[in-house]
Amino acid sequence: MKQGITIQERLKDLRTERHLKLEELAELTKISKSALGSYENDDRKEISHKSILKLAEFYGVSTDYLLCATENRNRPNAGLTELHLSDDMVELLKSGRINNRLLCEIATHENFTALMTDAEIYVDGIATMRFQDINASLEAVRAEIRQKYQPNVSDAYMEEDTTLKALQASQIQEEDYFCHVTHKEWDAILHDIRLAHEADAESAPDDSSTLKIIADVEKAMRFPGNALDKFCYVMCSQLQISYEKLTEKERTDLKNIMKKSGIYRDSPLGSRKR
Repeated sequence: MKQGITIQERLKDLRTERHLKLEELAELTKISKSALGSYENDDRKEISHKSILKLAEFYGVSTDYLLCATENRNRPNAGLTELHLSDDMVELLKSGRINNRLLCEIATHENFTALMTDAEIYVDGIATMRFQDINASLEAVRAEIRQKYQPNVSDAYMEEDTTLKALQASQIQEEDYFCHVTHKEWDAILHDIRLAHEADAESAPDDSSTLKIIADVEKAMRFPGNALDKFCYVMCSQLQISYEKLTEKERTDLKNIMKKSGIYRDSPLGSRKR
């Protein structure tokens, strides 16, 4: 996802959040549909002062938020003391080294509170004594079983007993437990955010251009004709031209041009001919 957002994107986001069509927004704000459409799609369109004030009032945001001068809708002047941010954190947020918008989405996700809670429990060692108690209880059970059934057999031999092995394996390592829990919470957060941005223009498309080229080459290999025909077939596929529908003259002209291409001469098809 992008670090920043344009005014056009912000206006469209605010409208779609309220599930409004341009016609409905025009009726509610008394701003023409054509003007609203141009505000959302034309980055060279100047928005009138009157429209800025109307739209900010309608959406319940500040004009600074509407014009992308801030990311804060309701608290444009929150103080650093109130936010409890360290100097290093402030410098990081100002540096541009990370995507602040993505950080905000992560921190405001519904699972983030649980992630922070579990992280604090682990970092502060709040549950350490509980894990020690559980493991000590399991160790006591192991000792009791050894004493009850084979009191004279060495511990080394008894370690081979299936029951004792199971009890030993049941011991819980605090670090392993919290890594597992926080990993699941973190995965859920990233998964949801990725889904939310699947339709973004800057997000990677689901289909791979490399896979398409491979498929085109495989199809070209089945196409009747010589190596040059197959090469022209692949190139036409990439340009969304149907090679089969070209006239004989068009194919001949295209092949004469492609013969001069260094890409063809260096390709496996061109090399095969040589």
